[in-house]
This record gives sequence, structure tokens and C-alpha cells, in this order.
Amino acid sequence: MSKKKVSRLRRAQKTRANIRVQEVLRLCVFRSPRHIYAQVIGIDGGTVLASASTVDPELRKALGNGGNRDAAKEVGRMIAEKAKAAGVERVAFDRSGYKYHGRVKALADAARENGLQF
Repeated sequence: MSKKKVSRLRRAQKTRANIRVQEVLRLCVFRSPRHIYAQVIGIDGGTVLASASTVDPELRKALGNGGNRDAAKEVGRMIAEKAKAAGVERVAFDRSGYKYHGRVKALADAARENGLQF
């Protein structure tokens, strides 16, 4: 693995350890150059309560490119709707070691605007 990825994963471990102590659901984000993915994961860490990504067929039709801020906003909106449908209103934001900037920030802001609290 590259040094950059190892550093990101190290940062992610620290964040996840803090979230585990709080015992709350977490909104986990993963981004690749082409797509962005979001999941609401249960307290046990093994249950996915809601998920959304730019590879979902309904979003793929509406979006031409899944690797930009507009796509991240749509994924944020969609994950908030799915989480609320599953009865989730409060989560901890797990940015997976990425900077809170650009697509990650756009996703978080859209999720907050659509009713998720973190």
C-alpha cells in the first residue's frame, strides 16, 4: 500500500475508535475518483441500515459523472432519506480519514440539510 493510503487508514482507525466508545450509529463515507459511497452502519459495526452511492441505478441515470460535488450532494440527500425511513435520525460522521473538504463536505452538508443530525 502507498504511504498516503496507510496514513488515511491510520486516521480512520482513530476516528472509528472514538465513535465506538460513543456507541452511536455511524455514517461512513468512501470515495474513489469516479464514485462516492455512503452507509449508515449499526453500533455493532456489522449491520448496514442504509446505503447510497453514485452506482445506484436511479442516481446513475440522473448524474452523468459520479465523481463531483453535485453527485456527492445527491448521495447525501439519498442517504438521509433512506436513514430516516429506517428510523435513524442521529449518527456520527465517519469520513474514513479523508479531509472534510470537497465531495466529503458536500455529502455531509446535504445529509444535514435533509434531516440527519451529527
